[in-house]
Amino acid sequence: MIRPASLRGGRPWRALILPSFLALPVLALLLGLGTWQVQRLAWKTALLEELAERQSRPAIEAPTQPDPFAAVSATGRFRPGAEAFLGLEVRGSLLGGSLLAILDREGAPPLLVNRGWAPFEGGRVERPEGVVTVTGYARPGERRGLITPRDNPAERRFLHFDPVAIAATLGAPNAPPYALVVVEPGPATTPSGFGAAPPPARATLPDPATGFPSPNNPHLGYALTWFGLAIGWVVIFGLWAHRRLREPA
Repeated sequence: MIRPASLRGGRPWRALILPSFLALPVLALLLGLGTWQVQRLAWKTALLEELAERQSRPAIEAPTQPDPFAAVSATGRFRPGAEAFLGLEVRGSLLGGSLLAILDREGAPPLLVNRGWAPFEGGRVERPEGVVTVTGYARPGERRGLITPRDNPAERRFLHFDPVAIAATLGAPNAPPYALVVVEPGPATTPSGFGAAPPPARATLPDPATGFPSPNNPHLGYALTWFGLAIGWVVIFGLWAHRRLREPA
């Protein structure tokens, strides 16, 4: 007759040593990911509060080095022909991107301005000839990643936002290292993607941003997910260990 290990005076817990060494790293990984997301939550919350505080200030005349995403404004004339496109975005059946232009200012360096979405070809794109004042936020440059697509300066098409390189391509090498993204409060922009309705024919292009950037903050949900998986892992291991200890030797 075979008796359970517990009845034979054995040490059934020895059967859990190796599985425990295998299970603990998984638990540590899940807890580490959850803790990291909690840290990211604190960082993102502070960032959103800082952005909201900057954007609540009155717009100032665009300086050489503004705070990232601060409200700024500039007055000048758009330089004829000094335009480029940034990114790729489909609206309806039209392929376009953000229209970048050089704003020449009196007594100040020229400024790179992101006027908003416009199609690469066609469309009624407005190009004011007189003095204009634009208001929005200061967008800093981005770091180029390992898989960032190549730009095409010859055709003035850019997929990576490097304001210094773009401004130099447009003949303004002394422009500050950021772009003023025009913001005009209003209805939401036209949805992107194939099948979405194209911009109305009577609409004035470019189509500027309608608000300041506000990054998502999903890190609380991510943290709860990882911690929930950690709890589930402990429960599953506990049930398995309990069953293993009750098995006959």
